Amino acid sequence: MAEDNAGYQLDKCQARLAFERAADTYDEVASLQQEIGQRLIGRLDLIRMQPTRILDLGAGTGFFSKALMQHYRKAHVVALDLALAMLHHTRRRGGWLRKPGCVCADAERLPFADDSFDFVFSNLMLQWCMDPELVFAELRRVLAPGGLLLFTTFGPDTLMELRASWEAVDGYTHVNRFIDMHDIGDALMHTRWAEPVMDAERITVTYRELRTLMRDLKQLGAHNVTAARPRGLTGRQRLRQVTEAYERFRRDGVLPASYEVVYGHAWSPVNKHAAATGAVEVPLPGLQPRPLVPPRD
Repeated sequence: MAEDNAGYQLDKCQARLAFERAADTYDEVASLQQEIGQRLIGRLDLIRMQPTRILDLGAGTGFFSKALMQHYRKAHVVALDLALAMLHHTRRRGGWLRKPGCVCADAERLPFADDSFDFVFSNLMLQWCMDPELVFAELRRVLAPGGLLLFTTFGPDTLMELRASWEAVDGYTHVNRFIDMHDIGDALMHTRWAEPVMDAERITVTYRELRTLMRDLKQLGAHNVTAARPRGLTGRQRLRQVTEAYERFRRDGVLPASYEVVYGHAWSPVNKHAAATGAVEVPLPGLQPRPLVPPRD
């Protein structure tokens, strides 16, 4: 794993409160999150499986809980989120074929029995966990043998312009730490998943003004909840300084905000309950010969 920095330790209580407060405005500014999730949903076309028990991990307002129910019409979907207010919006979302189960809980301590699900879908939740190995170990526990984990998260280059601009102004942490794709892959290997596959892409969102980006992050609930964050209000002078620092990134009249999007999938070993021997069985019958699975030598 990458070297841990105590200054980037996340305050999970503050993260939960931020998402509680953002629940009413989240969908208004979540177009990027929805686009990434739709690309993840699109990968299901490469997988031949019919799960009956699905966990939407970090469900937020239930946008993809609904999409999963539409994709798998006979499946029971459980929407899990750290923020109860988000799940209230999930329950109120219109157009349900049937209502999902809603559970307010922490991904690092899942309140489910072993082998509870056939499929775990998680869009942009993992970056809010400091220890992906702990999360992956829990997910492996609740995912039945032969089940699929499909997820996205953000990589280290996410919001690199904003990070650099704040670093030019003061010594506090203003942007969360995002874990490298290779470290996430290592975490999957350490927790004994079968056939983990990772890939990434860069998406750039543009803004006319920095304050619009900051407003969108606030409405998403993506607050700075790191341990070394500044504790007081940000004064006008510092805001002016960071705005001036960000201007060096302006191109063609707009300011870029970079997002490194990491995609991953892995299988729960068919023999996950067997004695640990270092060998796993891979559920190849559940796959079509598409690029989602790397070729074998």
